[in-house]
Amino acid sequence: MKYKRLGKSGIKVSEIGFGAWSIALAWWGKKIEEDEAKRMLKKAYDVGINFFETADMYGKGKSEKLIGEVFKGMRDEIVLSTKYGYDFAGAQQIGHSELPQKFDPDFTNQALNNSLERLQTDHVDVYGLHNPKLRHIRDDTIFQTFDRLMEEGKIKACQAALGPAIGWTQEGLEVMERENISAVQTVYNILEQTPGNELLENASKKDVGILVRVPDASGILTGKVNEKTKIDEKDHRSVRKGEWIHAAIKKVEQLRPIAERNGLSITELAIKFILSKQGITSVFPTVISEQEVEQFAMMSDGNYLNASDMKEIDDLYNTWPPYELKATPQTA
Repeated sequence: MKYKRLGKSGIKVSEIGFGAWSIALAWWGKKIEEDEAKRMLKKAYDVGINFFETADMYGKGKSEKLIGEVFKGMRDEIVLSTKYGYDFAGAQQIGHSELPQKFDPDFTNQALNNSLERLQTDHVDVYGLHNPKLRHIRDDTIFQTFDRLMEEGKIKACQAALGPAIGWTQEGLEVMERENISAVQTVYNILEQTPGNELLENASKKDVGILVRVPDASGILTGKVNEKTKIDEKDHRSVRKGEWIHAAIKKVEQLRPIAERNGLSITELAIKFILSKQGITSVFPTVISEQEVEQFAMMSDGNYLNASDMKEIDDLYNTWPPYELKATPQTA
């Protein structure tokens, strides 16, 4: 396992992180029981993963509780990252349906204290805004609150996780202007590099680490999703329509020769492509088993793609049609 510095925070994190939403929500075709979730977390640590990324709303605190129970007494050996901003009390969590958001100081303080209790710790290494919109990013009081919490030692660094869907270019660019933001999390994969490439370029200038989710393009790049796959409406991948899947599979076939001449599977090509990019700090594959944890961890080995292969991928990407991006609705 290789490790990188998380932006200006200086915190060292594993290139492959553990995105802990899958252990608390049945949004990826499988409900993971608590015993298996704990084994997955332990396996991640055993194979060199030190970066555990979650959010308070994942299972309404369940993900944080599991992490807290597994790593009790090991606080200095792991990097904990969690996010907040959704008022999920009494709400039902389904797929991409968004809940009411709050980032005011009182809500922030309460959310953080609740997370600290569930994680069984007195501080989190990375605290993040969960899917903030432009009005939140332009609200000085939010970042003043972060400054205070950092002074109090309750958080060491801050991130903004963009979403929920792909896009949010302006949000990402503007939040990097905030001095206390050390990381930005976004959707990025070999099939969906927009707006990630623009965010990467700016992040390098601002010393902000880019954290990647959905590196497998919702299962296309692992072979879990194909044209025959039936996706339940409650599944997080339900936004992927048939025509998108069909087009994505064609793109994968264009990439296959690059993978084969490097002795890689498509999944390995997808992850190593991301790790070959300057500015990427850590990747959060969606994992639902101990075996998958181990498989992805092995891909962080320092043996990445050469410049010629990367250029070929870039050239292919530039031939593909653009896709619709999400952003904060602008009002006059």
